[in-house]
Amino acid sequence: MKKIISLLLALSFSLTLSGCRQGKKRYEAQFLQLFDTVTTVVAYMDSKDGFTEFSSMIRDTLNTYHQLYDIYHDYDGVQNIKTINDNAGKRPVKVDNRIIELLKFSKRTYAETGGRCNIALGAVLKIWHDYREAGIDNPESAVLPEMDELKEAARHTDIDKIIIDEENSTVFLSDPKMSLDVGAVAKGYAVEQTARLAQEKGYDSALISVGGNVRAIGSKDGKGKPWNIGVQNPDDNSELLMTEISGRSVVTSGIYQRYYTVNGREYHHIIDPQTLMPSEYYKAVTIICPDSGMADYLSTAVFNMPYEEGLAYINSLSGVEAVWVMRDGEVRYSDNFKQYVKSD
Repeated sequence: MKKIISLLLALSFSLTLSGCRQGKKRYEAQFLQLFDTVTTVVAYMDSKDGFTEFSSMIRDTLNTYHQLYDIYHDYDGVQNIKTINDNAGKRPVKVDNRIIELLKFSKRTYAETGGRCNIALGAVLKIWHDYREAGIDNPESAVLPEMDELKEAARHTDIDKIIIDEENSTVFLSDPKMSLDVGAVAKGYAVEQTARLAQEKGYDSALISVGGNVRAIGSKDGKGKPWNIGVQNPDDNSELLMTEISGRSVVTSGIYQRYYTVNGREYHHIIDPQTLMPSEYYKAVTIICPDSGMADYLSTAVFNMPYEEGLAYINSLSGVEAVWVMRDGEVRYSDNFKQYVKSD
């Protein structure tokens, strides 16, 4: 990702076009900073001006979600997730309904996945974040957090202590040492809501990718021809397989995204809520389903499940498929995943 970002720094917001589709041209925009990653928008349009209007709408909508879901920064006139965390144990915070909907979604899916992905795990994730950043900055002095420190933080991760008052549009963390971290779901959820807005405005053929959270709006040609989406090999960043989707999302969680090294061993950023350590089941998990928010959440939750449990769970969900890259490099699929794999 750092290499990609460095290549795109000079672009910031660029437009290119190539190919045709019954008189329409293919346009692509790339821009930075949203959710601290690279966003790509692709669509077939009649004109560059039409695409510029479309991509600007996508960018502006995603930027609103980025600010609302940010846990690190304040923004003028915005009460965001950071504001909620800053007021833990102090007072309810009046927030935009888009935050409340994200939290409700996350609490519901937390229950459905047996707590395998917890947005209330912020106190634990912050410890890992700080140690990881210190280890990346000074590799020779990189160390692991003490388990006692992690266990103490884990005492403040009860998702039921997120108090949502929909009538007054407020959120209150009743535990003063609790904090939210929506990193496992925010990008996918924001992409999904943005895609739905685009569809409401009449756009029927586009592709949105935010840091690898990919959402296809309709088909590539407007008549059913699928979009081709590559799934990355976690070992060497090559293409593991090519999927074909229309009106669906492809989201991957993997060990190659953010990690640091301690005593020759890599420790990635996906923390198992049960062990409080980086999950050790897989190298990567990819989810395909219609909803990008659900795909994002499931990619983390299933990453924290043993294979048999994850397979049974995915197979029980309508319209959801998964592929696992095991620690030894073996690739395993849910029952119907291969219907999305490009054959040639």
